[in-house]
Amino acid sequence: MAKKNFKELFDPKESKWGGISLPMFLAALVVVAIMVYVPFGLDKEGNPGSFLRPNFLIMFSALAVFGLLFGEIGDRIPIWNDFIGGGTILVFFMAAVFGTYHLVPEKFMEAVDVFYNKQPVNFLEMFIPALIVGSVLTVDRKTLIKSISGYIPLIVVGVFGASVCGMAVGFIFGKTPQDVMMNYVLPIMGGGTGAGAIPLSEIWSAKTGRPAGEWFGFAISILSIANIFAIICGALLKKVGEAKPSLTGNGELIIDNSKEAIRDKEVEVKPELTDTTAAFILTGILLMTAHILGELWSAFAKSHNIDFELHRLVFLILLTMFLNIANVVPDRLKAGAKRMQTFFSKHTIWILMAAVGFTTDVKEIIAAAAPSNILIALAIVLGAVGFIMLVARKMKFYPIEAAITAGLCMANRGGAGDVAVLGAADRMDLISFAQISSRIGGAMMLVFGSVLFSIFAS
Repeated sequence: MAKKNFKELFDPKESKWGGISLPMFLAALVVVAIMVYVPFGLDKEGNPGSFLRPNFLIMFSALAVFGLLFGEIGDRIPIWNDFIGGGTILVFFMAAVFGTYHLVPEKFMEAVDVFYNKQPVNFLEMFIPALIVGSVLTVDRKTLIKSISGYIPLIVVGVFGASVCGMAVGFIFGKTPQDVMMNYVLPIMGGGTGAGAIPLSEIWSAKTGRPAGEWFGFAISILSIANIFAIICGALLKKVGEAKPSLTGNGELIIDNSKEAIRDKEVEVKPELTDTTAAFILTGILLMTAHILGELWSAFAKSHNIDFELHRLVFLILLTMFLNIANVVPDRLKAGAKRMQTFFSKHTIWILMAAVGFTTDVKEIIAAAAPSNILIALAIVLGAVGFIMLVARKMKFYPIEAAITAGLCMANRGGAGDVAVLGAADRMDLISFAQISSRIGGAMMLVFGSVLFSIFAS
């Protein structure tokens, strides 16, 4: 494939802006700018109104135009594209700058927040389930079975490596091991913000009797720094894999030399639109079932004083794994699921990254950007990556893919962080394993955090 260049991007005869020509893209950009920035009339409170109608289609298209603007440019900046993550990361950073420094109106920010992460829209709850179902259903059954017994121990290796390296660098700056574990390792390796830092802060508050925000404020800052390192590491590991092919499975996590392994059935079966539609409906039904199971588990845990949360995406992964292992899904439906996954992972990633960026506060990262904190966070991320790569091949995993999923996808901000890391590493097909890290690994860290806070928090 020919390398992307700026000349083709600004050639009006080419269609390099997400499949449309430069004149058409510029026209779309003008329309979006008018909708977002031009005041019009008054709102219900008597304040200046706008043309913004925050429904799904309009927000999807507006974020797509923003994503295409910086994504296509980012994919053509030589050093940035080669080592930082290209268009995916540039979209994220630029959206974060626009959001943090109020370069877009507050009403647009509110609409983005609903589109990305709140009911009734919550595009993230469409994006991640589509990737999970598409990727898990098309993993070879025997390969999937082999991964279950080996992947959880791989996560434990990553947490151990993160702890050892974090404490070693922390010691240089006068930090005690328990300080590093409670205030650095736990928030970074805890499964993200919603499923990690927030419940961990509540556990900390329950153990100390102090406000949860006292622990959470620093935790979210250090997690934000580690998340950036994890994204950059994902891009760097991609380059390492290109330079050292023996370290990577090129998107395959599990080393499988058996001849009976069957992969990529969507190549053998060409899906029709009805197959893709059916896969999308199946994804919705599975998510409904997972949500019901998650609510039932939550009620059971509360009634029995069990401090162990299981997110609905954990149940979604388990349900999809069961369907695959039981071999009850027809090949055409699997092929449709793969096509659905490809659509979301390849063609909507910049839309999601723009939404994630707009809801990320750059000031959070700056606030905790003391040299000691930066170096400890970096040590934790590199420790997880390094220890995993050392043992991955012995555990029948490819080192690059293992480090990305069991390491970097533990050391980021949960679901959105997984998307950013896998996007930077060009390993979006590994989303199911990334979710195992964020959800099941995160749940393990909640239990670990409860024990640590019980012993050391005061």
